[in-house]
Amino acid sequence: MTVAKNPRNAKKEDEESGTGEPSLWERMERSAPLPRASLTLERIAAAAVEIADEEGGGAVTMRRLATRLGVAPMAAYRHVDGKDDLWVLMIDRVFRELSVPESVTDWREVLRAYALQTRELMLAHPWMAVMPMPLVMLTPSRLAVAERQLAALAGFGLDADSVMAAFRAVASFVHGAAQTEIALRDYQERNGWAGGDETREALAPQMRYLMSTGRYPAFEQYALGATRKDDRAWEFAFGLDCVLDGIGQRLGI
Repeated sequence: MTVAKNPRNAKKEDEESGTGEPSLWERMERSAPLPRASLTLERIAAAAVEIADEEGGGAVTMRRLATRLGVAPMAAYRHVDGKDDLWVLMIDRVFRELSVPESVTDWREVLRAYALQTRELMLAHPWMAVMPMPLVMLTPSRLAVAERQLAALAGFGLDADSVMAAFRAVASFVHGAAQTEIALRDYQERNGWAGGDETREALAPQMRYLMSTGRYPAFEQYALGATRKDDRAWEFAFGLDCVLDGIGQRLGI
């Protein structure tokens, strides 16, 4: 008796043997131009990004996507397998917005420009802060951004591990700082606080008690003396420059 293969397992085996269907990116590059009314990976990606921007990443479902595109609920499944494919398509689409002129060649300026743009990109598309990063790392647009930065670092005789570690140090700072900023903004919005002053006023009882213990003198000095508590752009740029300074000094470049 012949036992039928599980379709998902069969697909995985075909892909591993090199005989399966081409990847999303191969299909996008091979596809011929179609009328705008036709359902394509480009249209699917654009619609998914619009939904996520308007309603949050959790609102992006295959059924919601079909409604936005005006197609039958199962139509999109002829192009994507499910949510994971949508995530990578969405990330690839928004990362196309990042661009640094080819005339910029200094390693520090290349990395700094991409970092500043990535922060703005994440603030404009806050659903990016909760994306499963291992899943969405390998897209053409993300790799193009990484390639430009790695190439800028590679011309100093550094070993491959040092180049990648330096690149990832900057990327980790950018994503961590942007995620924190997005989380704070969401927290303020959920509580109806218009900005920093209202937030601090609401949290003042907790702050007063903690400072009264005398255990946090350095933090108290910041709370009383800081003048840029709500200047997130300045704070990000200053922190970024500290990271870049450290890379330059460590690697001697």
